[in-house]
This record gives sequence, structure tokens and C-alpha cells, in this order.
Amino acid sequence: MRLIADLHVHSRYSRACSPSLNPENLHRWCQLKGISILGTADFTHPEWLAELKSKLVEAEPGLYSLKPGLAKAQKVPPSCRAPVRFLLQTEISTIYKRAGRTRKVHNLVYAPSFQVVEKINAKLAKIGNLKSDGRPILGLDSQKLLALVRETSSEAYLIPAHAWTPHFAVFGSQSGFDTLEECFGDLTKEIFAIETGLSSDPPMNRRLSALDRIALISNSDAHSPEKLGREANLFDCGLSYADIFSSIRSRDPKRFLKTLEFFPEEGKYHMDGHRACGARLEPAETLRQGGLCPSCKKPVTVGVLSRVMKLADRSPGAQPGGGTGFEHLLPLKEVLGQVLRVGVQSVKVDALYHKLLERFGNEFSILRELPVDRIDEEGHPLLALALKRMRAGQVSVQPGFDGEFGTVSLLNEEDFKIHGLWSTTVGSKNQ
Repeated sequence: MRLIADLHVHSRYSRACSPSLNPENLHRWCQLKGISILGTADFTHPEWLAELKSKLVEAEPGLYSLKPGLAKAQKVPPSCRAPVRFLLQTEISTIYKRAGRTRKVHNLVYAPSFQVVEKINAKLAKIGNLKSDGRPILGLDSQKLLALVRETSSEAYLIPAHAWTPHFAVFGSQSGFDTLEECFGDLTKEIFAIETGLSSDPPMNRRLSALDRIALISNSDAHSPEKLGREANLFDCGLSYADIFSSIRSRDPKRFLKTLEFFPEEGKYHMDGHRACGARLEPAETLRQGGLCPSCKKPVTVGVLSRVMKLADRSPGAQPGGGTGFEHLLPLKEVLGQVLRVGVQSVKVDALYHKLLERFGNEFSILRELPVDRIDEEGHPLLALALKRMRAGQVSVQPGFDGEFGTVSLLNEEDFKIHGLWSTTVGSKNQ
């Protein structure tokens, strides 16, 4: 069974997250996006956990569905309706001293049942305040967190989150480590996967031979329902918690087919830089500048590309055997914003997005599978051209840096001169 899984999201109890993040909206947006399995987010938070327990029922071993009455009440186009399953997940921020430095590492924790969640939470509640934030901040060494998780259940797992993010990640330039072993010590063998994050992709990670045994997963880390699936994982496996994690651990490309990725340049920490001065630096320029902003001479934030280059023992483009595939995508609303030449949050884009879903199916099917000729034949050549270029990786980019998202452009002025502006009437041949 082919399944798209997004295994890292947040609830409305996490800082800087949308108040619309509830199980019903997550369920609805999974159908609009084409996501089969979604992390529950934030199972450490007492109020969110109570809500999950009241609204979800076990459907398959380790997977949960929204109660039928709640699911039926949702407005989802017939073209997008599909089963959705939830998998128990949380993110934990660990801040601690190690080797004379303050370490700040975010980790994902997964559990096979509410019973295991309650055991994990009981242990963590003795260490820190689980009510303060959906992503709790604990003064707990990551190695000790890993030990706690694995001692609680042999089916509970820890995966380092957005592993390269500068400020809060296992390999982060500001407060991380140079190797998994430095972080997790003699428990490193228990780490079988890392989440690559929005600012890196598999080719970047495969430059480190130390990661050859590690599965690379990608997730949205969504802070609002609309951001679900901006990165995700494609499996061909059975529908159960055990099957999902067995597929990840195996790194078998027949079971863990591929990750669905941001163009890494679009991630907000891809390059080095200083946002206050608008300074975006290539890694070599950062070295020439001694790590300082050329304008104000303050330290720049060293991004993911620099960090990968520092730790890599392979050249760019290296292709070690094994592992899963990957596919770069842009969210459909970003594509439509470029086609319509308006902001992604505009009413025009939102209306057109939902019209497209009603006509052609969920977002992933449009981005990945809908024949571009079909769109072109219906009188919408700019959308067809944009999707064709995205799928081929024919893009121009302005990389993100120091918390500023990058931009990935699919169209140019010549395209608009040739085709004109795209009609907002889906299915109409009138320009």
C-alpha cells in the first residue's frame, strides 16, 4: 500500500503555532494534501493529549483515526476524500551542558500507544514542566532522553529533528555536535534515522559517510494546517506503526520509496548570513570574512550548507549505494502565486487552490502525477509550464539565510509575454 506520511507537526499548544491546529482541521487538511499518515504532535502536553484521547480511536496497530462523527462533519471535496491515520508523535527541546558548551537539540519521539505515551510523560514530568509548551523545554541530555524512551518501550523511538538547523539541532552550527556519537554516546546504535529539515536534502546528507547507515526522513514541522506535507515520506508498506518504522529502519527503496522535499535553497537556514543587514553569504565568503557580517561586523548565522561542507568527507554529487530516493516539490499555493503573480496568502490563490482540488484531486496528486498536457489542453499553459519545470528541477533560486526563507522561481517575464496571465476559471479555455 502506497502511503504518504508526515511524521512531525505541532498542535496549537506549541509556541508560534496556529490556533486552528486541532484534530479535525488536521484530518481535513491531510485529505486536501493527500497525506495518509500524520504525526499527532505534542503528545507530552496534557491538554492536547486529553483532546487526542477523546477524539481518536485505534484503527490499526499503533495507528489512530478520527472518530466517525467528527470526520463526517468535515467539508472535503469528493475528489480528495480518503482515509487518514494518526501516529503518536512529539518534539522535545533538550537544553543542557556537554563538554563545556550549552547544547540545544530538538528530538522527535514516537510511541505505539497511549499507554506508552502516558509512561513517557510520567517520567518527563519529573524532569520539567510539560504544560508550558507543546514542545517542552527540558534540561535533559539527549542521550538520557534516548535512554528514557527506549527503556519505556522497545517500540518507542527517538529521531533527531531537523538535524542541521543552526540553533536547535544535533548537527547545528550554534549548539550541536560534529557526530551522532558525540551526542548519543554508546546509545548511538539506537539512532536509525534523522530528519533532514527544510534547508537540506538527501544529496547534501549523503556527503557524510557517517550517515550511510542512517535513514533520512523528511517532514513538514508544520505550525499551521496549510503547511502540512511541505516535506513528507512515501512508503509502500502495510498500514501499521510497526510497518512504518520497519520500512524506515530497513532503508529498503522498495518499501521506503522516497522523501518529498523542499528545494533546500528555499529553507530559511540554507546559506550563511545576517538578516538584519540583508547579508547572504556563500560558505567561502563567510570564511573570507572571518565569520562576520561584511556590513556590521557582527557574527553571521552559519547555515546548513556551510555546516554540511565542514563535516562532509565526500564531494558534492557523491552517490553512495543504498537508501531511498527523493523528489523536490513546491507547495501548490506557491506555484499558483507565481502563476497568478500575487501573494501566496491572497484570496485569488486560495480560491483557485480549492477549485483545482475539486477538479483534479489532492495537492500531491496535482504536483506529482497530473499530466501537464491535460492542464495545457484546458487552456492553462502557465500552470502546466510551472509544474513541468518544477518536476524537472528547472528552477532559479535565491537561497534562504538567517531565518529568511529563500525563493524558488518557476517562471520568467518571457513566459508571461508568451502566454499572458492565467485565467482563474479552472476548466475554461478562455485566457
